[in-house]
Amino acid sequence: MGGFFGAASRNDCVTDVFFGTDYHSHLGTRRGGMTSYSPEQGFQRHIHSIENSPFRTKFENDVAAMTGKLCIGCISDTDPQPILVRSKLGLYAICSIGIINNAAELADELLEDGCDNFETMSSGNINSGSLIGALIAQKNSFTEGIRYAQEKINGTMSLIILTKDAIIAARDKNGRLPIIIGKRDDGYCLSLESFAFQKLGYTLYKELKPAEIVRITSEGCETLAEGCKNMRICSFMWTYYGYPNAVYEGVNVEVMRTRNGEIMAETDMKNGRLPDVDYVCGVPDSGIPHAIGYANKSGIPFARPFIKYTPTWPRSFMPQNQKMRNHVAKMKLIPVHELIEGKKLLFVDDSIVRGTQMRETVEFLYENGAKEVHMRSACPPIMYGCKYLNFSRSTSELELIARQIIHEFEGENGINYIEEYCDSDTERGRALRNEICKRLKLTSLEFQSLSGTVRAIGKPECDLCTYCWTGRE
Repeated sequence: MGGFFGAASRNDCVTDVFFGTDYHSHLGTRRGGMTSYSPEQGFQRHIHSIENSPFRTKFENDVAAMTGKLCIGCISDTDPQPILVRSKLGLYAICSIGIINNAAELADELLEDGCDNFETMSSGNINSGSLIGALIAQKNSFTEGIRYAQEKINGTMSLIILTKDAIIAARDKNGRLPIIIGKRDDGYCLSLESFAFQKLGYTLYKELKPAEIVRITSEGCETLAEGCKNMRICSFMWTYYGYPNAVYEGVNVEVMRTRNGEIMAETDMKNGRLPDVDYVCGVPDSGIPHAIGYANKSGIPFARPFIKYTPTWPRSFMPQNQKMRNHVAKMKLIPVHELIEGKKLLFVDDSIVRGTQMRETVEFLYENGAKEVHMRSACPPIMYGCKYLNFSRSTSELELIARQIIHEFEGENGINYIEEYCDSDTERGRALRNEICKRLKLTSLEFQSLSGTVRAIGKPECDLCTYCWTGRE
């Protein structure tokens, strides 16, 4: 996915943006970029790969040479960003978050209308910033152009633009991701993650509404286009992707996850499905608060039977190669034998996607003497690949373990019964859980329900995007 940070200050703000962008490193693992502007040096831009070393180490030397009272930075899981664009609206830097599903069609349309060329990557894919810049240039102002681009794009687009005078920020039209404005005595900043600017001395000024466009300078935050109430913020940000300190629409991630675990335990107790186990455990890292909530509610002791070794590989999905990602995930698990051997364990994980890493984790536990391994998924079965934020790397929905099993059971017709398969009280729901248990060697398995997830978040379901679970737009 990715994240961004920007600042407009009466003082040099490059260091602020360096640290603020670094605080978004959990949202992407491919590239990082920074662009600043000063009258003396003009636009200064640096982009580096962060696949094998973190953002901070790649940009320390660059930051020492950059200057500017206007600066933006980004973490990107897709294109090199920010890119510099020269158009009838002037010279500016742009970076975006989201996914453009109809990029090829839009490019063809623009080429037919007279656009000469686009910046492309070595893969041949068009850089999203270049495409968005061309769409914006179809209108006579940034505000009109951004609105036009958002309407034309099938997918999601939140962006920031750095000009010589200001930073323009636009939240995507459905509010699937947040953009938060911070204020300090010497200026303003914008961020996807609120904790990123709080550590730099900024306080919360406002959270943009869906489709809202603002212009920030060191002197203020001006609304260029009013937002709307068409909120569909991503639920998975709380379940998995968001950092524990993050707050989205007033709801803290760690608090939601703990409450979510409590609801799962409450449901198991009500339905007579609370297993007789020695410990409740969380699959690191995002599964841990869900597990703490489950343990607190059930009264079963919480323990950590294995520890993740993270100094060299902070995230198991960092390598781009799936085989290497799986290998790294396995290498990181260091067992605590006294908490595994002869023990019955209930693990809570944030989600079950393909099941590959979970299968290896379960085998690892049995190899180290576990007697039973029960699993609870902190969200409903994932039935659809994300088409809004590029969360899933799946090339086919049949890579998702739940959809794969449903297809094997019923072929193409299975899609008509997804709601039943999500419900553990139906025959189809029980069949899905039993088959996953068989394949992953689990003693028992339950998923959090959609209603339980919504209750844990504490926002109306109509304000949440639940596409990956329900397929509803």
